[in-house]
Order: sequence, then C-alpha cells, then structure tokens
Amino acid sequence: MGREMNRTLPADFLWGNSVSSMQTEGAWNEGGKGMSVYDIRQPAEFASDWKVATDSYHRYREDFDLMQDLGMNCYRFQIAWSRVCPEGDGEFNEEGIAFYHQFIDELIARGIEPMICLYHFDMPLSLAERFNGFTDRRVMEAFIRYGQKMIDCFGDKVKWWLTFNEQNLYHMPDAFLISGYMRGEKTLRELYQIQHHVMMAHVHLTQYLHQAKPQCLMGGMLAHALVYPATCKPRDILCAQQLDEFLNQNLLRAFAGEGYSPEVMHVVAREGLEDIYRAEDLTLMAQVKIDYLAFSYYASKALDSDPIPPGTPVNYYMQFGDKKNDYLEATEWGWQIDPLGFRTIITRYYNDWRLPVFPIENGIGVIESWDGVNQVADDYRIAYHRDHINAMKEAIFDDGAQVIGYLGWGLIDILSSQGDMRKRYGVVYVNRENHDLKDLKRVPKKSYAWLKRVIHSHGAEM
Repeated sequence: MGREMNRTLPADFLWGNSVSSMQTEGAWNEGGKGMSVYDIRQPAEFASDWKVATDSYHRYREDFDLMQDLGMNCYRFQIAWSRVCPEGDGEFNEEGIAFYHQFIDELIARGIEPMICLYHFDMPLSLAERFNGFTDRRVMEAFIRYGQKMIDCFGDKVKWWLTFNEQNLYHMPDAFLISGYMRGEKTLRELYQIQHHVMMAHVHLTQYLHQAKPQCLMGGMLAHALVYPATCKPRDILCAQQLDEFLNQNLLRAFAGEGYSPEVMHVVAREGLEDIYRAEDLTLMAQVKIDYLAFSYYASKALDSDPIPPGTPVNYYMQFGDKKNDYLEATEWGWQIDPLGFRTIITRYYNDWRLPVFPIENGIGVIESWDGVNQVADDYRIAYHRDHINAMKEAIFDDGAQVIGYLGWGLIDILSSQGDMRKRYGVVYVNRENHDLKDLKRVPKKSYAWLKRVIHSHGAEM
C-alpha cells in the first residue's frame, strides 16, 4: 500500500448541529410572528402541538453554550418565514428580523458559523390558504421576495446558505405534506408543479445570492436515503435506478447547472406536463450552479419491484415496493442503520459533480426517558455516530471525496418531524414529553462527553 497517509481531518472542518425552526423555536404567537401551517396542527396520542417545541426562542443562548462546550463550529438553522413575514407576501416584521440578527450574533460570538436554511416545511398559513402553497407560482414569487430580503439582511454575516431543506421530497408523495398544500386531489400534475416551482425559487435565489453577496455559498440539499434493489433480479435493479434518477439525480443535475434529467423530462412530455416548465425557467436553470452539495442521511432502504403495479409513476414506487433489508439492523422506527451507505453517497456525489460535499443531517432517533437522576446511557447513539463518522473518513481518505463538515441532526433533543417528543436524536436530553412540558431542562446524555472528545480531537479520538 505504500506509506499510510495522514488521516487527520482539516483544521477548518465544520462540526455541528442541524435543526428546523418549528421543531425548536416555540413562541408561535410572540414577536409579531404570523401563523404557519404547523400552528393549526392538532396534538395526538404520539404528537405534541408546535406551540412551545423546545422553546429555543427564549433558550437559544443556553443551547449555544452547550454547542460551544462541545466544540461545535457550525449551526444550521432555519428562519421561520412567518416570523419575518407574517402573511408570507406582505409586510416584513422588523421584530422577527431583529430576533435572527441577535441569534446570529450570539452564534458568531461563540465561534459558531451560522448556516441559514430558508424553508423547512412551515409555509405561512395565509399563503397555504390563499394559493394552496407551492402549486401556485405566486407562492414561488413570494418565497423569492422573502429569500432576497433575508440575503440582504444577513448576507454580510452568514456565509453558508440553503434554500430548501431536503428538496427532493418535493418530488415524492411527501410533497403534499410540506409544501403548504391544503386541498385537492394530489395529482401527478400538482406534484410536478410543486417540484418545479420549488426548484425555480431555488434557482432565482442562488442567482441573487451570487450577485448580491459573492462571498456567500449556496448549497443544494437532498434527503438521501440510498435505495438498494431488494435482489439482483434485473427488474429490481432497473426500478431502483429509475427511483434514484427521479428522486436524486434529477435534482443533482439541476443543482449542477445541467438542467433536469432527460429521462424525467421525457416522462413530463409523455404525461402532458410540459406547460409547467416555461422556456425562461429552463434557460435560467442552465446558467446557475450551486457551490456545495448538502444532504441528510439516516438510513438506507430496499426496493422490491414485484408489488409495484404496472404504470405506477416512478415517484410513487416506494409506496408499494419498500422492503426490509435483512442484512441491516433497524431502529424501533424501522430505520435501517447503514454507515456504508453514507460513504457511498458522499463518494458518488464527489465523483459525479466534483463539488464539495456537506452531510448536514445525520442521527438516530430513539425513545428515551430520563428518571431525573441518572444519565441517559445512549451507547447506541455513540455507536451510530462513530460508525458514520468513520464511514465519512473512508470516503475522504480512501475514496478522495472533498467533505466540508459533519452536522448531526437535532443534537439537542427537539420535536420529531411528526411532532413526537418520544423520538429523540440529541446528545442533550430536553426534559419534556408530548403533553407535559415539565421544565424543559437541558441534561447531557452519555453521548455528550463522547462527542465532545471527538470534536475537540478533530475526529481523532472516537
């Protein structure tokens, strides 16, 4: 093999935490915030409402102190659109903008680089009710206006930007849950409208950021669950490839300035959806390219082609063909733990696009409770992050990928995406349940000391 190369991560490697606003902030009716679609969601047996979350609106300094103690130097958070623009397309709320200025300043004071994500599923309620969310180009235009304003406000302080969290979800059935969609038949046409309007909003804001704040970087982000063929049957392999093309490669191509996938656009033409894609849209897309590729990764899946009915649009394959992979352990939520999949994605992104890669969500959600005395012994979380960081190092040192950093998801407990406080991802326990807010105390788990050692040693002590 020759001499062993130095396997030390670079000095400017970013270690940090990722969250969304509705899963953390609370203060749903404070500081001039308007209503978002989350504010009308009702609690259920295993779901809280969103009114308090983990109260980071009032407690963020405490959370930042913990992040600083851990040695983190990056925090990816989201601006709540309805906090800075209550109606989504009307007046901007100066109090909301002032809150985020303070928030960002507190991060910078602790040596933590802010990364702003502009949208993480919480459409202002007014836009959802009036226009049915991203099905309507007027919502795309409102979003571009809001994004430009945020770039103008914070672009001199914040280098790292994202438009949409997990943008490929807008090409899956999940799109109807996250795009402000309130009514309709959830047709294929609407799905493609949502996907394209979201992409165009991303393109316009990427162009704007590059022109207005050339020192800033815009990323494109996917939720990347690697999907393996369930067997080596050729049809399983074909269907898994099609799925990857529609849900992942299509967007990666567009992010990288190549326009949409030919295979996807052929289906668009065949289904009579071409009118959604205006000529000026496609021209602009070809001129704009992101600066880094970001993704979330939790688990991989397998696809069995047999249950997929003939004629099913590729976007819907997983609704029929999702299959357990017998070679992997799974969490209690059925999420299959696959560090090798993490390496595979990082390496492929860099091979294909030669853009720096940034995994910005990675973590394991587990039901945990604290007895008020003893530390939560989350050895499984230590094992999960250790295995994934090691897989990332293999992508860097064995495969040659360029990686910017590693951000965990919700490393201080937050509400899950379904509002379930039982499903915890953090190295810090937040003392609340779904229906009992308790005292919201922050309590480090066993994994906290481990992660602190990892970050302080730059990934050398695992």
